[in-house]
Amino acid sequence: MISKFTDIGIPEDVAKAMDDMGWEEPTPIQVNSVPLGLQNIDMFAQAQTGTGKTGAYGSIILGTIDSKRKVPSAIVLVPTRELANQVSTELTKLAKYSGHRSIPIYGGASIEGQIKKLEQGCDIVAGTPGRVRDMITRKVLNLSEITTLVLDEADRMLDMGFVDDIEFIMRAMPSERHTMLFSATMQENVKQLAFDYMRNPKEISVSQDEVVLDLTKQYYISVGRRNKSWALCRILDLDKPKAIIFCQTKKMVDVLDERLTDLKYKVEAIHGDMPQSKREKVMSDFKNDKTDILIATDVAARGLDIDDITYVVNYDMPDDIDTYIHRIGRTGRAGREGTAVSFVTSEEEHLVKEFEMRTGMEIVKRDVPDAEPGSKDTIRKVIDYDQISDVFGMCKFEINLGKKDGLKKVGLADLIIKNARIRDVSIGKIELGSESSIVEVHKDFGNRMTMDLTKTKYNGKQIRVRVIQD
Repeated sequence: MISKFTDIGIPEDVAKAMDDMGWEEPTPIQVNSVPLGLQNIDMFAQAQTGTGKTGAYGSIILGTIDSKRKVPSAIVLVPTRELANQVSTELTKLAKYSGHRSIPIYGGASIEGQIKKLEQGCDIVAGTPGRVRDMITRKVLNLSEITTLVLDEADRMLDMGFVDDIEFIMRAMPSERHTMLFSATMQENVKQLAFDYMRNPKEISVSQDEVVLDLTKQYYISVGRRNKSWALCRILDLDKPKAIIFCQTKKMVDVLDERLTDLKYKVEAIHGDMPQSKREKVMSDFKNDKTDILIATDVAARGLDIDDITYVVNYDMPDDIDTYIHRIGRTGRAGREGTAVSFVTSEEEHLVKEFEMRTGMEIVKRDVPDAEPGSKDTIRKVIDYDQISDVFGMCKFEINLGKKDGLKKVGLADLIIKNARIRDVSIGKIELGSESSIVEVHKDFGNRMTMDLTKTKYNGKQIRVRVIQD
């Protein structure tokens, strides 16, 4: 195993640590960037989370700076506190035999504790721009001997408004240095940052079809908003996965956390509004299997690196390919197979085709798994009129009344309007049959059709209504 890493120039002591970590061979980003980086060539690389980029720049750093220094020689800037911890942990693992010391610096945690660690000395700092700038201003972080700078997830840092902090930090270190920029996207502001602060940088791009997702089976389930919890509980009950569930908003994370907790699932939630101490405890509990399910927003889970996650569930479908790849890249890691399931409403199905085209991978449609024989659903399935309605918002209902009951279309419409309290403009096409009829009604009045109309009799005949969902 070790020779596959040393073949691209990775030092033997780092390659040995990779072997201990269960890494089998270099990823495309490592193959393309490590030989250049070990020659101190500046680069900006387009690479998604999950492609092994931390291993790429980590190998370069450990192969080009001395260990056991008092003042850091390398600094990695990242957008979030979680990623700062992840990067520092990964670098510590990679430095198992080289002796390099890495520490994370980020906001939301005790600044005194971080100052104490800096005073003890380190070789590498992994930090968020805001806290790093604060430490420089306090004169407790000395960047005068920095030889290597890494900007990890540069696009996200710029999106979060860190450009001023980044430029301040760069001015605090030598201009003669080795600079590497990694970004999931290559927006103009990212390219500008690269050219403004690098010397003849090489551009490296790991295309979408090289993203390390080979061990992740991708599925989607067509399910409406009102039945997502039902579908999720079916999966949790049957497969009993170690899972991350992604939601689009902090509010939805909290709602789902409360709902699953009430149903006695071992679940915790993480998002940006939580205190750092709480977030760290949640991550520790999840890593150590004290909880089975983590509900998260994208920002909170950015850079999350846990090898034994078996399922990723997109409770809310992301609307861009970078977020989709980042999410599903949390499973199928370290040689283990993983499963990614996306809940897709009827309005979102076009995204499935787009993501398939962009990644060159198939996202297979599957049904909500059947419940165990004789078991009851944790959450009952309901009729989701948003999901079954047509583009005009109309749903079809079968009513057990027809020509044999002496009704015509106008009479049937009047009966519905009166007894279900439905406006005439909300009734569409009527197909009058002999013993039953099909009526289109706007989705806003679905419950009145099934609940109010069925309380009525016509000529002594109890009215029955069935929702047509096909």
